[in-house]
Amino acid sequence: MALTTATAGTAAAQEKYTAIKEKTTLSWLGEKVIGQHTGTIDIKSGHLTWLDNKIASGEFVIDMTSIKSDEKLDRLEGHLKSEDFFGVDNYPESKFEITESTPFDKGTGTVKGKLTIKNITHPVEFRASMQKDEEGQWFYANIVIDRSKYNVRYGSGSFFDNLGDKTIYDEFKLKVNLFVGKS
Repeated sequence: MALTTATAGTAAAQEKYTAIKEKTTLSWLGEKVIGQHTGTIDIKSGHLTWLDNKIASGEFVIDMTSIKSDEKLDRLEGHLKSEDFFGVDNYPESKFEITESTPFDKGTGTVKGKLTIKNITHPVEFRASMQKDEEGQWFYANIVIDRSKYNVRYGSGSFFDNLGDKTIYDEFKLKVNLFVGKS
């Protein structure tokens, strides 16, 4: 469904797109002094508004209870869900709200928004690429997130001394392959 808005005598078509959960993948990478872990997390819902070759707004809800490790380590998954990390019993969802983007000239733009984890919100900004297809649009991004800003402190050298090789780096990476279809 296309919405039309008019400003100063010119019309611009605004389009709303909804996230397709079955095609979207969110992969995470957490690193520590002596290794790393990778895994996935599911998107619960989301949408964005497209206007003048850029994202005008959007909101995506992440299902924190779905966090998985690629190594299928039950102990790690349980620890990530615990209060030491994301506290999913109290905070089952995280949210990313897009506030604006630059135009996706040549298929790439800068996305700005607000990320909320554990009810703590901070601004984020990252580069994303976009690719259209007959069913919708793909958006790809690699986002670096500083977990310490969201009170995820376990094993952080920013908060604890003498961790040595048990230190877990504050920044984790989220690789986004988001597919949205017209609403």
